[in-house]
Amino acid sequence: MEVTAADTTSASQTARTKLSENFDTFLVLLTAQLQNQDPLSPMDSSEFTQQLVQFSQVEQQISTNDNLETLISQQSAAAAALPLSYLGRAALIESSRATLYEEGSARWSYSFEEEPASVTLTVKDSSGRIVYSEEGVAASGAHNFTWDGTKANGEAATPGVYTLSVVALDDAGETVASKVNVMELVTGVDFTSGAPRIVTSSGSHDLEDVLGVLDAS
Repeated sequence: MEVTAADTTSASQTARTKLSENFDTFLVLLTAQLQNQDPLSPMDSSEFTQQLVQFSQVEQQISTNDNLETLISQQSAAAAALPLSYLGRAALIESSRATLYEEGSARWSYSFEEEPASVTLTVKDSSGRIVYSEEGVAASGAHNFTWDGTKANGEAATPGVYTLSVVALDDAGETVASKVNVMELVTGVDFTSGAPRIVTSSGSHDLEDVLGVLDAS
C-alpha cells in the first residue's frame, strides 16, 4: 500500500485534534478531583502524573509523524522532478516496443547472459501479426538489430509501433533468457496513473524500466 503525504497529514491532524480534546477533558476532571478531594486523605499524585507522561509520549509520536509528512512530501517532489529531467533526452529502456518511422527503420538491442545455440528474431505489428523474422546472433552479450521496415513478403510496413520477440535455445532445446532494449526520445511524462511514467513514440514506460538517459544529439 502506497502512503502519500496527504494520508499522513490527515492522520496527524486528526490525532493532534483528538489529543487536544482528551487533554482538555483530563484537565477538567483533574481540577474537579483536586477541588473535591478529602483534605485528610489527599489524592495519590502518581496516577495523574503517569497520565501526563502518556500525553507527552503521544505528543512526541505526533511530532514524529509531522516529520514523516515532511519527508514524504520531499520524496514525492523529488520523484516527480526526476522524470521531468528526462524530457528531450534519449532513454535506454527495457522494452520490446520500437517505432518504425516513415522512410526510416526500427532499432532494438537484445542480450543474453548465457550463450545460446540458436536465436530467432520476430517482428510483430500492433495486432500481434508476424511481419518479419530472421536469425539472430547466437552469442552471449549484447547485439543490435535494425529492421528497415520491409516485411517478409517484400512489402513496406506501415509506420508505427512494432514489437520484437527473441526466442533463444541452447543445445538441449531449452530456452535461454534474453533481454530486449530500445533507445528512444522522451517526449512527455504521464502522471495520470499515480506513479510517473515517461512517454516516448512507442508508448509510456515505468521509470524502473529506464536503464539510462543520454542527452539527445
